[in-house]
Amino acid sequence: MTETTRHPLRGAVADSAKAKDVPDTPQTRAPAYRLAFTDQDFMGRDALRPVRLQLELLKPEMELDAHGITSTIVLFGGARIPAPVDKDKARTKTLADLSHFYEEAREFARLMTLKSMETGGQENVIVTGGGPGVMEAGNRGAVDAGGQSIGLNIVLPFEQAPNEYVTPELCFNFHYFAIRKMHFLMRARAICVFPGGFGTMDETFEALTLIQTGRMSRIPFLLFGRAFWEKIINWDALADAGTISAEDLDLFRFVETADEAMHVIDNWETAPARDDVPGR
Repeated sequence: MTETTRHPLRGAVADSAKAKDVPDTPQTRAPAYRLAFTDQDFMGRDALRPVRLQLELLKPEMELDAHGITSTIVLFGGARIPAPVDKDKARTKTLADLSHFYEEAREFARLMTLKSMETGGQENVIVTGGGPGVMEAGNRGAVDAGGQSIGLNIVLPFEQAPNEYVTPELCFNFHYFAIRKMHFLMRARAICVFPGGFGTMDETFEALTLIQTGRMSRIPFLLFGRAFWEKIINWDALADAGTISAEDLDLFRFVETADEAMHVIDNWETAPARDDVPGR
């Protein structure tokens, strides 16, 4: 690792390497002697959680800054949705029927990446969760266009390898779901949500809540597949019940295809800031 400092003091990386060369004694073998920031047992303590949260926020932020990434286009969607060529292996008929959204996600990411590359490839960069299904399709579409894309993985007890299409230098791994979701939204210029499960729902409703309550600017928010979303969620019932305002249904749009999504984003009208926050 190359270390650069803005001061004349010896750097942490240099001392980390030097600490490995100390004489082998009972004192140097003791856990207490380890440098604090290289001691994984120490860093994993409950009391260090605030430090780990800060580090998990800082590392991707600094890396994205170093690569000049100024804005992103977020793709949320299910890990279980197969590519059309694999739909016969799907667990259910519904998943097989949803396989066309893999291709729509791939095509949307391709079109958006081509547009991004017209201005240097650092604005409107595709970001996904870095896994399979819709996430793979998004990163794959960026590769189809010859561009870069971001993957925000998280440590799970199953299928943990990032998909092969994420740009390696922009592939991150998280422990905290909350910090990961912050990184999805901090640079977002648009949010595109494809059919998915609990994780997709969680990401969708957190983002909608932030926009509804004025904690995040209103940006294009697209739900791919009206039939799926209206079967899963009775949006109108929420408004009829008064638990959200009728105006909250204008925070998002339904789309079916990549071309339609590009058109909606290009013609999105940003609503004026709302002083009220009904529906909380």
